[in-house]
Amino acid sequence: MPTLTAATTQCSFCLKEPHEVTQIVAGPGVFICNECVDLCGQLFADGPTGTGTTEVPYWESMDDGQLLAHLPRVASVATQVEDNLHAWVQRARDRGISWARIGQALGTSRQSAWGRFSGED
Repeated sequence: MPTLTAATTQCSFCLKEPHEVTQIVAGPGVFICNECVDLCGQLFADGPTGTGTTEVPYWESMDDGQLLAHLPRVASVATQVEDNLHAWVQRARDRGISWARIGQALGTSRQSAWGRFSGED
């Protein structure tokens, strides 16, 4: 069964890796570190900002070099989500759920789901 490794696990919000934080909690396709949980608690305690969304990290405060250095970490989140999706599909298959039902759940065909997730050529 596919599992996530430290190489593909990072906070989906601040993009820090496990060795950079105390703890990371896994959700379905996303992860959040203890630092972001604390920040979220503070943001919620402070009340609504009027914008509805607060982005972490604050890219507006980054210089060009910091923003460019951050791009590979943002791109790696796609790999992390894809790895997690493979693990969830494998869990569904372990339960005997058909490729047709998995494809339907993902808005694709049975053949497309099988081709993407079966690991067979």
